[in-house]
Amino acid sequence: MTPAGAIIVVTGGGSGIGAALAARFAAEGAEAVIVADIDAGAARSVAGRIGALPEPLDVADPAAVTDLVERTVTRFGRVDLFCANAGISTEVGLDAPDETWRRAFDVNVMAHVYAARAVVPHMLARGRGHFLATASAAGLLTAPADAPYSVTKHAAVGFAEWLAIAYGDRGIDVSVLCPMGVATPMLMRPLEAGVASARAVAASGEILSPESVADAVIKGLAAGDFLILPHPEVGTFWAKKAARPDRWLTAMRGLGGEPS
Repeated sequence: MTPAGAIIVVTGGGSGIGAALAARFAAEGAEAVIVADIDAGAARSVAGRIGALPEPLDVADPAAVTDLVERTVTRFGRVDLFCANAGISTEVGLDAPDETWRRAFDVNVMAHVYAARAVVPHMLARGRGHFLATASAAGLLTAPADAPYSVTKHAAVGFAEWLAIAYGDRGIDVSVLCPMGVATPMLMRPLEAGVASARAVAASGEILSPESVADAVIKGLAAGDFLILPHPEVGTFWAKKAARPDRWLTAMRGLGGEPS
């Protein structure tokens, strides 16, 4: 998958990784980039800077997601790459209200399901397409002080795996993006506030720029990688977790398992 000449939808495109992806896709010669975000103003701002198309979108609204895909297909004839990138963190643990858990599942998991339901049939009809899910290193490892985030990001990785297995022989490529620390508001605001989970992420490895993550995505898409790891050490940590789970759990307890 290369962005040149492609029709690309990026959710959560109004800031952070999504904005960096949208800008990079436009720079790489995409025919059209649709910048979708719940913050309509942010979507317009990013789209205006890079010559893209803004779309207000709540990714947790299945009808709105379907409508966006249908309008894009009607206008351009296809969606070559759908980036299910929008996500939220919660910084809470076991005592989190049910509504917090539900919102985390809606945005971090079900939004991917809604997007796939809407776009995969169009891709199957053409015999090709690419679905990119933004998860997190927390989806392979964990986020010690954020229970809903950890659980939902694991689920996002699991759904991407399922998609790849179910449709990989029918022309649908699937990738899942699992960065560790990235200099976005989701990390930097709690880090500046001294939140324990953010400090743990910062201590685990380099905090990358969103643009560096976009570089990794371009390379991963071109290589046809399922797992895109802007922080290569995440793969090492993941292997150690699989090889010695009890030892890994003991080490993670040292980072603290309760929100501050």
